[in-house]
Amino acid sequence: MINTFDILETIHMIQEECLDIRTTTMGISLLDCADTNIDRACEKVYEKICRKAENLVSTGEDIEKHFGIPIINKRVSVTPIAIMAGISGGDPVKYALTLEKAAQTIGVNFIGGYSALVQKGFSAGDLELINSIPEALARTEHICSSVNIGSTKAGINLDAVKIMGQKVKEAAELTKDNNCIGPGKLVVFCNAPEDNPFMAGAFHGVSEPDCVINVGVSGPGVVRAAISKYPDYSINEIAELIKKTAFKVTRMGQLVGVEASKRLGVPFGIVDLSLAPTPAVGDSVAHILEEIGLEQCGAAGTTACLAMLNDAVKKGGVMASSSVGGLSGAFIPVSEDAGMINAARSGALSIEKLEAMTAVCSVGLDMIVIPGDTSAEVISGIIADEAAIGMVNGKTTAVRVIPAVGKNIGDELEFGGLLGAGPVMKVNTNSPAKFINRGGRIPAPLHSLKN
Repeated sequence: MINTFDILETIHMIQEECLDIRTTTMGISLLDCADTNIDRACEKVYEKICRKAENLVSTGEDIEKHFGIPIINKRVSVTPIAIMAGISGGDPVKYALTLEKAAQTIGVNFIGGYSALVQKGFSAGDLELINSIPEALARTEHICSSVNIGSTKAGINLDAVKIMGQKVKEAAELTKDNNCIGPGKLVVFCNAPEDNPFMAGAFHGVSEPDCVINVGVSGPGVVRAAISKYPDYSINEIAELIKKTAFKVTRMGQLVGVEASKRLGVPFGIVDLSLAPTPAVGDSVAHILEEIGLEQCGAAGTTACLAMLNDAVKKGGVMASSSVGGLSGAFIPVSEDAGMINAARSGALSIEKLEAMTAVCSVGLDMIVIPGDTSAEVISGIIADEAAIGMVNGKTTAVRVIPAVGKNIGDELEFGGLLGAGPVMKVNTNSPAKFINRGGRIPAPLHSLKN
C-alpha cells in the first residue's frame, strides 16, 4: 500500500537534503570483441558499446522525469582493457581513444575499464597497458583507469606497486596544464570488486553477464539531516536511525535499477549503497560524523564514528535489496566532500588519520592532493600501506592521490564538478625506496587459506 507520508518524505529528501542517484552504470563485456588485429578489435569495441548503450542516457533522463529522482551521472564500464591488449598487441592507447569516441557518441559522463588486474603478476598486455595509462588519460576526457595490485587471496604485487607510483607521477606531469587531472581518473586497488558502478574504479569483471545495469546511490545529506533531529539519542539509537535511513535510500536505488533494467532490456546487477559525497553544502560524510558529535572530522573518535556509520549503512541497505554489491558503505574522498575539504584546510585531518579511517570505510585514500615534488617511491609506499590494510582485513582499499605539479602544502587544486577542490596535504617524505625496490610479492595473509 502506498504511504503518502513516505512519498512526501522522499520528495523532501530530494529537494532539501541532496538525495540523488549518483550513477546508473552499464557494464558491457568486450570479450567477444577480442581480435588479434587491434584495429579490428577497436572497431568491434566501438560498435558494441554504441549498440548496447545507445539509449542509456535518454533512458536515465526519462526515469528522472517519471519518478522525479535526480540521476547525476550515466556511465559505462567495460572489460579490463589489458585483456584485450594481451590478445591484439599494439598500442593500448588506441583502445582509450576508441572508448573516448564511444563516450562522446552515446553521451555518457565516463567510461571505466582502462584497467589491469595484476595482483599475482603480469600477464600478456598488462605491462603495456599500465605503461600507457598516463598518455591515455592525458589524451582523453571521459576515460577512467584502475589497476588492482593486491588481494587477500594473492598478496601484494610489489613490482606493480613500484610501477604505479611512477605512473601516478607521470599522469600528473602530462596533465599539469589541466589541474593535474590525470591521476584524478586513476585508482590503484586492493581487492577490487567486479561490479562497482562508481568512477574512477569501475570495470566490468569477467564473471559478470554480457551486459548489466548497476546503480550507485547517495545521500549523506539525508543521513545528516536525520541525525540532527535527535540530538539526545544514544549511539546505538543513532546507529538504528542510520539503518532506517539507508533502507529508504537503497529502496530508491533498487526502484531505479529495476526500471532501467526493464526499459533497456538488460539484467539488473546491483545497488551500491555507498554514501558518496559532493562538494555541495549539506552533502558531506564529514558533516555526518560532526553531527554525531565530533568538533571536526579528524578529531579523536573519527574512526569509531565512521566505523559505526559504515556498518549501519550496510545493515540498512541489505534489508532494502537482495542485490547489494559494489563497494557499499561510506566514501571519504577529500576533494569531493565539503566537510573533508574544510578539515584538511584547517589541519584537523591528516593523511595518517585518513589512512586509519580507511580501515573501516568503504574504499580508501581518495582524491587527496599531495605536493607535486612527492617522489614516486613515496607514492608507491602510500599505495603499499593502503593495500596492506585491504589485504589483511579482507576489504577493498584504494589510492587516488594527485601530485599537484608546481604546488606546495597549503596551495589548492580546483577540479570543478563532482571532483571539487582540494588543499595540498602534507606527506611524510622519508623514503621507502629500498623497500619498494626489493620487488617481488608480499605473501597473502594466513587467513586467506579458507578453502
